[in-house]
Order: sequence, then structure tokens, then C-alpha cells
Amino acid sequence: MKLNERGLLIVISGPSGVGKGTVRKALFELEGHDLVYSISMTTRAPREGEIDGEDYYFVTRDEFQERIKNDQFLEYAEFVGNYYGTPRDKVDEQLELGKEVVLEIEVQGALQVREKAPDGVFIFIAPPTKEALYRRLLRRGTENPNMIQQRMDKAEREFPLAHKYDYIVVNDEVTNAADRILAIIRAEHAKTERAIYKYKEMLEVE
Repeated sequence: MKLNERGLLIVISGPSGVGKGTVRKALFELEGHDLVYSISMTTRAPREGEIDGEDYYFVTRDEFQERIKNDQFLEYAEFVGNYYGTPRDKVDEQLELGKEVVLEIEVQGALQVREKAPDGVFIFIAPPTKEALYRRLLRRGTENPNMIQQRMDKAEREFPLAHKYDYIVVNDEVTNAADRILAIIRAEHAKTERAIYKYKEMLEVE
């Protein structure tokens, strides 16, 4: 049993196209953890191969806006005409069960979460170079050149925000990046501020 019963909120973030999803999937394939993925909600149309309820919760714009009014998101953002958000209740339920809840979100959303959940663990995924980021966006083949340039311009504004995170992990190789994140999670559980109360309880010390 972990010394601290409540799980950790792990926020994996970074510019669009940096490989957040690929690194997150590789992380979940590693052994020795109790991770659950927090599925985001979006108003954009599913891409080929994406499944509702597994990759995203796909909803209408009206439904999303109603949820905003009712403060049902831990974070939300609008980009290129679509909303993206994290349902607040799903995250809290898993944390209370002692699960490590992983959010894979854009930078704007991560900074919102930072304000609402300062005890989370915030990890900025960075590309090895700007050129590498551009090549990844190009290889996806899901957007036209104008959209790709919009994402690159947005990334330029987001790179300087890395100092607001707890850790920076360069996605030079997917498996290496996943290994680093798992090491971060393990180290966070050993932090005195997280474990001290259960430790005292275990030893019955004041």
C-alpha cells in the first residue's frame, strides 16, 4: 500500500504535435504503476480510428457550453474553432480511489489546472528541436499547411511557458521519455510533503 492513499494528478502537456499522446501510450505500457487515463471532452469531429469514450468524449458545442456554465470542467480551452476540456468529476473519483490520473492536455489547459490543482505533478513535453516538431505535424497528414503554421506559431508562444511546470522531458525517443516520466511519478510519491502524515501514522509518532 502507498503511504499516501490519494492518487497523484499527473499532467502531461506541451505544444501540439510534440508527441504527448505517443509518450502517454508508451508510459501506460510500462510495468510497475497504477495509472488511469483521464479522457478529455471535445467538440471537434473524430479523426480516423478515434473511438468515442476511449480517445475523447465527442459532444456538440451546445452541450460543451452548458457544461462550462455548470463548472463541470477541471480545465477547458478553445483552439481552431473547437473546445477541449477535462471533466472534473471523473478525475476526482479516480484520485480518491488512489489511482494516478494522467491528463494529456494542451498548455493553455495545463495552466488552468495548475491554478485549480496546485498539488498536481506538471510535466512539459518538449521536442528535440523546432524542426522536429514541424516534421511531426507534417507527417500526421491531418491538417493543411495553414493549420500546421497556426500550430507552429502557437508552439512558439508556448515554449517560454515551460518554467511554469515541475519537470521538462524532451521527447527525443518515446521509450526514454516514458521511462523518465515513470521515474518522476515514483519520486513524487516519496516526497516528504506527500508521505509524512501516513508515515507518522504508521510509526505512531507525533
